[in-house]
Amino acid sequence: MKDWVPTFENTGAPRYVEIAEAIRRDVASGALRPGDRLPPQRGLAQEIGLDYSTISRAYAEAVRRGYIESHVGRGSFVKALDVVAPDPRRLAEEDPMMNMPPEPTDPHLIGRMQQGVSHVSANLISLLRYQSVMGGAHDREIAIDWMQSNGLPAQSDCVAITSGAHSSLYAILSLMSDPGLPLLCEDVTYPGIRAIAARLGVRLIGVKTDEDGMLPDALEVAIRENWPMGLYLNPTFNNPTTTTIPLERRVALAEVLQRHDLPLIEDDAYAFVASDAPPAIATLIPEQTWHIAGVSKIFGAGLRLAYTTAPKPELIGAFSQALRAINVMASPISLALLGHWIEEGVAAEIQNFVRKEATARQVLARETLTDCVFQGDDEAYNIWLTLPDGTSRAEIMARLGSRQIGLMPSDAFTVAGPIQDAIRVCLGGPIEQSALRSDLIALNDAVARKDWLG
Repeated sequence: MKDWVPTFENTGAPRYVEIAEAIRRDVASGALRPGDRLPPQRGLAQEIGLDYSTISRAYAEAVRRGYIESHVGRGSFVKALDVVAPDPRRLAEEDPMMNMPPEPTDPHLIGRMQQGVSHVSANLISLLRYQSVMGGAHDREIAIDWMQSNGLPAQSDCVAITSGAHSSLYAILSLMSDPGLPLLCEDVTYPGIRAIAARLGVRLIGVKTDEDGMLPDALEVAIRENWPMGLYLNPTFNNPTTTTIPLERRVALAEVLQRHDLPLIEDDAYAFVASDAPPAIATLIPEQTWHIAGVSKIFGAGLRLAYTTAPKPELIGAFSQALRAINVMASPISLALLGHWIEEGVAAEIQNFVRKEATARQVLARETLTDCVFQGDDEAYNIWLTLPDGTSRAEIMARLGSRQIGLMPSDAFTVAGPIQDAIRVCLGGPIEQSALRSDLIALNDAVARKDWLG
């Protein structure tokens, strides 16, 4: 095909990468067919106004990725893309009660994600070796650039990449733990911190909150009365309430912590999801804050990685030793895949999809749950549904037990005060919008007792 020219999508990737991606897209769409001969490199360079070296590098990249094959004296020819059927034994392995991002369905985006796996496979053998407990230098460099582009705090000498937020939390608490000293947290908080604290023998004390998050005055009292080791906060899209602490409240909480020199563990699980969240509290009191930016809530739980920033460089050594004792290192294969997605613009494309889809599902919840009282946020993956008097969470969960939608009762989240009759309703994961609508209608009817007999 001497007349073929690439179509650029301006993803921000280098031109040679965009040309290789254009080849892949045109093969996938059928515009290029296996066996087609690509234009000579010098001719294509003149046609699209790029230098010869860029075209040469683009063809070499396409060869490396398996899109084309080149023969000296004959030219470059399109190869058939390998198509591997999904393993049906793995399609149903999921936990619907977990808070998951919506899953991509666009073939183009899925294809770009899968191409990342092919890229990683080229270095498979070396990626099976032991590597740095904090992530390699190149992976940390990618992490820092991406964190900064997302408005997150990141100092090169304070960042470690761990195998997920749970590993980071476990390691941090193991460093902070002092026998008898409690850890403060929201009165309704993430179940993961409850489980980790229980394993380490750390007592949690819930601090009162309102619609804007933890109350500074209540935090002040809790510190004076309990002499805690630190404070744990989930300040953006709180799991389960979806509350995002506004900037003014963050400043007030930071001032209390600074006054008492109390360490903060800022679990920013949705840092890469929320497009307009206030600055992290770590930006206000960096030398007191352990900041954890997990990636599972944007890409999926199977990619268990987290970018963790220590308050001071001198704490990284002890943190890395704690990590080594827990799980040796983050998976180099996962690190390579994520790094490739970030560099090629796939990560940003996934972000855009997830944000739009999450917003659409929040709209669907508002349209469907007309008889319910609940709290949500445009880009959150769940809502926090308050049940009316006389309706228990056990009854609702029993009636929705056969449905695909994920429900979790308030018992799992409550640290202090009476357990509210409330349910976390998950809107993401593999469930499609049509099925979600049906399940939300059933949930609305159950809460309003429209489908109850007697």
